[in-house]
Amino acid sequence: MAAVVELAGVSIVRNGSTLINDITWEVDETDRWVVIGPNGAGKTTLLQVISAQLHPTNGVAGLLGEVLGTVDVFELRPRIGLTSAALAERIPRSERVHDVVVSASYAVVGRWREQYDELDHERADELLGQLHIARLADRTFGTLSEGERKRVQIARALMTDPELLLLDEPAAGLDLAGRESLVNSLAELAQDQYAPATVLVTHHVEEIPAGITHAMLLKEGSIVAAGPLRETLTAENLTKTFDIELILLEADGRWTARAV
Repeated sequence: MAAVVELAGVSIVRNGSTLINDITWEVDETDRWVVIGPNGAGKTTLLQVISAQLHPTNGVAGLLGEVLGTVDVFELRPRIGLTSAALAERIPRSERVHDVVVSASYAVVGRWREQYDELDHERADELLGQLHIARLADRTFGTLSEGERKRVQIARALMTDPELLLLDEPAAGLDLAGRESLVNSLAELAQDQYAPATVLVTHHVEEIPAGITHAMLLKEGSIVAAGPLRETLTAENLTKTFDIELILLEADGRWTARAV
């Protein structure tokens, strides 16, 4: 298996504050990772590094066989699919859903005068169907529910057949029904052998879909534990991560945690 992410001693320091500290981590092409931690743990900063948005202050970051700092990130970024709240804010609310997805081919937000061929349009329609939102193709992004917007963003992230898929809190802001529906779709994706290597960031174990293979627990910018899911996601490790004694339960490939 080839590694798509190889971090060696990576730290990010801003204005005297260490946001992530001495992170060494490898993601292989068949891995599906979840990164869990409290607010301020460094999860989003870590995602910015592995999406080629942020260069390390110290250490070496290898992505898709390249090293940050020695490669044109504008050539690297199209090989990485990303969903995040920041990206969602940039999508014009008047944009047609089909166009939100297809415009990822040019790595632009908001269609202008760029031209797409029939295969691009077919790929966008295929992804909308895969995410169970084909009916929304002609709706505008601003008319969608939060759950529908999340699915559109994931379809967009997959548009270029990325080698690495990054999902930054995809279930944030959803109600119970919306969360469960989205988690089920993420489980389908995680269990698809042709899906790209995936890193999902969340605060909540309840949002971990079936099919996730590995976990990393972050606290104050440092790794508490990382490795295969069932070895790493334990009550003891979660207690260390969140500074509260927790009970962890699993049923049918899903997880729940509560305070003792």
